[in-house]
Amino acid sequence: MTRSILAEHHIHPAIRQAISERNADIVREVQGAVAGNDVVVVGMQLNPFPKKARKALDAIAAPYKYLEYGSYLSQWRRRNALKMWTGWQTFPMVFVKGTLVGGAGELQRLIDSGEFARMLALP
Repeated sequence: MTRSILAEHHIHPAIRQAISERNADIVREVQGAVAGNDVVVVGMQLNPFPKKARKALDAIAAPYKYLEYGSYLSQWRRRNALKMWTGWQTFPMVFVKGTLVGGAGELQRLIDSGEFARMLALP
């Protein structure tokens, strides 16, 4: 799968650094969590879907790392960096063994089908 991303040679050199550095800290933080944890849920306050994802993981006693960034009215610009990095437009963003699997609905389908356990190599 490929996503359309503006080629670097179509970005003026004067703004390349600004683009590469804008909100890069949030992406690095999530990358670090994904590298260090089998399951990571990235969410935001007031959104019920991150809570649904965490509840589904709690129900099967699967350990996970939860990262929360703002609410509907705060930190939305920072969260946009995550959306651009992953290509996933909603929260939560659920990562399993370094792979973005989607949101709460996709996670529940993986759990229900047994694919989640296979991804983690759980008995």
